[in-house]
Amino acid sequence: SAAHDTTAAHDATAAYAVEPATTAAPAAGSLYADDPVDETYTPGAYSSGDYSSAAATEVVTPAASQDAATEVVAPAVVAPVVTPVVETSTPQPIFVQAPEAPRPRGNRAAAGLIGLLAAVVFGILYLAAALGLRALDGDVTGANVGTEALAALGSWWFWVPVVVFYLAFWLLGAIINRGSWAHWVIFGLFVGLASYGGHLLGQLFQAPFWQLTASQGEEVVRGQLLAPLAIVAFVLGRELTIWFGGWVAARGKRVSELNREAQREYERTLEAGPRLHQG
Repeated sequence: SAAHDTTAAHDATAAYAVEPATTAAPAAGSLYADDPVDETYTPGAYSSGDYSSAAATEVVTPAASQDAATEVVAPAVVAPVVTPVVETSTPQPIFVQAPEAPRPRGNRAAAGLIGLLAAVVFGILYLAAALGLRALDGDVTGANVGTEALAALGSWWFWVPVVVFYLAFWLLGAIINRGSWAHWVIFGLFVGLASYGGHLLGQLFQAPFWQLTASQGEEVVRGQLLAPLAIVAFVLGRELTIWFGGWVAARGKRVSELNREAQREYERTLEAGPRLHQG
């Protein structure tokens, strides 16, 4: 019976033997067409007692191996670490410009302009006095007054006193500047004397003096020392200086007040100290 069991087992094994798998040809165009592919039987492919299906081992084709081999893994991109830079600013010096002291405003230019108006008035009154004195002598009448006036406007004896009066008035105004009216009342006497001298000089120019001898020139001056028109020139120079000088003094007073106010504002600015102006 033992021999019978051995023979039966041998027959069963032979009946269920699996033929070896045939070698499959590689696919056309494969890079590994010349390489054989081994397909071996795996004994564990059959489960015990289940003979309905048989599975061969998984065949890995060369093409799949090539794809796996050529797969490229991109390297990970690492972002650079940026370290923030903290700027340390050094405090810069701030320069503050000191205010400039106010410049005092003068009154000399105003004295010159007012002196021009005073000279015009002086010339009109001086010419009127000259024509009036000559009318008393009978040299000027109503018929020739216009002609005599035009002749006087083109003569030396008229213009020299007018110019001298203006220069004296302006010079006194430049000296007094912003002074009070009392200065004009007192020193106006010198403008009157200058006008008197201008009258004498005008008579010399009218002669004319460059054609006279020394004795003739002296005689002309001596004859005009107490001439009525010379006295008129002195009085006009004195009085016009007083009244027009009062106008100059009034303006000088206003200018002085403006200068004081500017100085007070300057001192307040210095006491307040420097200030930063936001731009």
